[in-house]
Amino acid sequence: MARSIAFQGELGAYSHQACVETRPDLEPLACRSFEAAIAAVRSGRAELAMLPVENSTYGRVADIHRLLPDSGLKIVEEAFVRVEICLMAGAGTRIENIREVRAHPVLIPQCADFLATRGIRGVAAPDSAGAAAELARAPQPDQGVLASATAAETYGLEILARNVEDLDHNATRFLVMARDYDETRRGDHGMITSFVFRVRNIPAALYKAMGGFATNGVNMTKLESYMVGGNFTATQFYADVEGHPEDPALARALEELDYFTDEITLLGVYPADPGRR
Repeated sequence: MARSIAFQGELGAYSHQACVETRPDLEPLACRSFEAAIAAVRSGRAELAMLPVENSTYGRVADIHRLLPDSGLKIVEEAFVRVEICLMAGAGTRIENIREVRAHPVLIPQCADFLATRGIRGVAAPDSAGAAAELARAPQPDQGVLASATAAETYGLEILARNVEDLDHNATRFLVMARDYDETRRGDHGMITSFVFRVRNIPAALYKAMGGFATNGVNMTKLESYMVGGNFTATQFYADVEGHPEDPALARALEELDYFTDEITLLGVYPADPGRR
C-alpha cells in the first residue's frame, strides 16, 4: 500500500496542512473531491484520507456526513487544526502596495477588519491554494492571496502578514479514515465512538433513543440530523459520544438505542484528540 494520505483540494489547502501536521510520515495526495480521496484509500493508492467534518466558525462541512456511512472506511483518528490565515504575495512585494487579495469566499469575511483598515479589496476565488498557485505563476505588485502558510511554502510566495483573521479561535475538525482499524485501542485522553442511525417511526422515538445515554451517564458531544435521498421523512442522525463500545455504560446505551432504531452504522472508535479540550 502506498505510504500516502489523501485529501480534497490543491496542495497548500488547509486539508494539506492538516496532513502535514497530523501525519508527517505520509506523502500528501491531492484529490479533486471528497469522493476521490475516499476512493484513493479504498483502491490502495493511499493509506489514509484526511476529511474535514466541521469548522468552529462555519459549522458542518457539506456532504461529509452523507459520504461516511457508505465510504467503506472507518474513522481511526481525529485532528483539530487551527485555521491561521496568512496574507502572501510574490517575493519583494510590500504590504502597503497590496490593493486586492484573492481567496475562497469563506476566508474573506474572516479577515474583514484586517482588509478594511488597509483598504484592501477581497475577491472570491474557487480555491485559496489554487489562487496562491496562480499568483506564483504570474505575480502582480498590487495583488496578494489569503491562504495557509503551507500554501506559501508550497508555491514559493512570501508571507507579508500572519494570523490576519479577525477571530483567533477558528479551528477545523478533521477525521482520518482508513480501510482497517484496531477497535481495541485505548487513547490517553479517552475514546470517541461515532455512528449514524435512523429512528423507528414511532412517537417520541428520538427522545426515547437518547434517554439511554442520559441514564447511563454517557456524554454525547455531537448529534446532527440530515435528510437521506432527498426524502423529508427519512432522517438520519450522526452522533459522537465519549467512550468505547466495550465500556459497560456505553454498551448499555447502545443496546437501548438499538431498540428504538431501524439501523445503526458504526463509523469508528478512535482516541479523542487533546485539541477537543
